[in-house]
Amino acid sequence: MPHSQTSAHRDSLVGARLARGASPWLLPTVATAALSLARARRSGVAKAVAVPATALAAGMLWFFRDPEREIATGRVISPADGVVQSIMPWKDGRTRVAIFMSPLNVHVNRAPLAGTVTSVEHIPGGFVPAFNKESENNERVVWHFDTELGDIEMIQIAGAVARRIVPYLPEGTKVEQGDRIGLIRFGSRVDLYLPEGVEVAVEVGQKTVAGVTRIDRD
Repeated sequence: MPHSQTSAHRDSLVGARLARGASPWLLPTVATAALSLARARRSGVAKAVAVPATALAAGMLWFFRDPEREIATGRVISPADGVVQSIMPWKDGRTRVAIFMSPLNVHVNRAPLAGTVTSVEHIPGGFVPAFNKESENNERVVWHFDTELGDIEMIQIAGAVARRIVPYLPEGTKVEQGDRIGLIRFGSRVDLYLPEGVEVAVEVGQKTVAGVTRIDRD
């Protein structure tokens, strides 16, 4: 079994921690489930609420899981769990690798290379589905990293469900490859721009695991 598949399977079995930034969604849901379960024996209404509330709370716990990862070796590793949506040569010689994140993926994004965060810019926008071409105008956070390969740009893009991007790090932070850098609530898309001359190792339709799947080729 490939390393990425093994890691994804392990994520489904153990959730060692929950993602930072999940509390505004998670706490009210879990509290509602706990309260309705506690009152279910004495109240028909609470009993009716308990089942969907508990299912929703369980879903939230799954959505906001943040598993530990054994970080892979390689110059550039995937910043996101998901599926490679497109690989596109850019006008300036770079190559854009777009990774689509579904609500079932881990939503915590990781640094593709070691380096220093030189810029974290929030850009307001829309919330169309992330697989739509117009999603390039969605709400997003643009990251720049100073790395051994030069400037690396990464963009977290919100989607129809993901209405909030939560950056974990400020400008000037030094990161190791695979460090957690931010959260997109409920999934969406992450675009990674590889410098000119860096060959892409992944293919459209390939599943990726943040911190595990290598994006470039020697």
